[in-house]
Amino acid sequence: MSWTEIVIEVARDHAEALSDALMEAGALSVSVEDADEGTEAERPLFGEPGMEPTEAAWEHSRVVALADEEADHAAIVVAAAAACGVTPVPQFTLRPVAEQDWVRLTQSQFDPIHIGKNIWVVPSWHDAPDPNGLVLELDPGLAFGTGSHPTTRLCMEWLEAHPPQGSTVLDYGCGSGILAMVAKKLGAAEVVGVDIDPQAIESARYNSERNHCDIDYYVPEEFAGAAHPQTYGVVVANILSSPLKLMAPMLSSRVAPAGMLVLSGILTRQSDEVAAAYAPFIKMAVWAEHDGWVVLAGQSAAKP
Repeated sequence: MSWTEIVIEVARDHAEALSDALMEAGALSVSVEDADEGTEAERPLFGEPGMEPTEAAWEHSRVVALADEEADHAAIVVAAAAACGVTPVPQFTLRPVAEQDWVRLTQSQFDPIHIGKNIWVVPSWHDAPDPNGLVLELDPGLAFGTGSHPTTRLCMEWLEAHPPQGSTVLDYGCGSGILAMVAKKLGAAEVVGVDIDPQAIESARYNSERNHCDIDYYVPEEFAGAAHPQTYGVVVANILSSPLKLMAPMLSSRVAPAGMLVLSGILTRQSDEVAAAYAPFIKMAVWAEHDGWVVLAGQSAAKP
């Protein structure tokens, strides 16, 4: 089967409604792009990890609808415009879509990722570049954490620089389980992961099983009643600055005496305010920075 893309340029106010209407009118899929891409007017839309952008489209948007090659493309556009009240009917262009091996095309976009000195995150369709390294087999998925984002890399680099050999580790906001697995492969005696998203918990359990890592994962309610240590030698939380500040008392209380607390998901400009939220409990300082993101680390007081 062959396909055709219907390309329509619209103002931001119409982009979302027109996208929905195109789907109802027979499009197979719809995406919205920046019509100013590649020019000085190009403007990125992004949010922090785990958060959607505050705006759903660009001031000058390009709506791209995929349709069957034999479909009545003009009728699809007319019906969609009428359904969402866009007048006059917008002009559109058609772009043929060449036959592709979509699986191979998608896989080709994800190569092994080298992190720190010796860590490799390797999709299942690749061989590990260094089989003697710390290798994690991890495919891109719904849960946040493949090692590509600076916040994840920073936490992995901290763990590699401070291997939790024989220690207990809590990964709060575990996502795909990548940090928990790194800790386990670096010799942690016991690792626990917690995430508010049940789908992330399922993903983390699956990934840990594939990587032969014995790790327990919980949503917060289950974790509260689980038979695990109350405090941990290392607590790592790669979340976002706002929830990290709110969770300062809770996360700090989970750090064992003389244990380490590691926080990421923090923009450089947010580091002082996050450190201030933890100051009554643990003194936090920037350990490293990458691409505008930081990881904070601090040690709790030893037993008197």
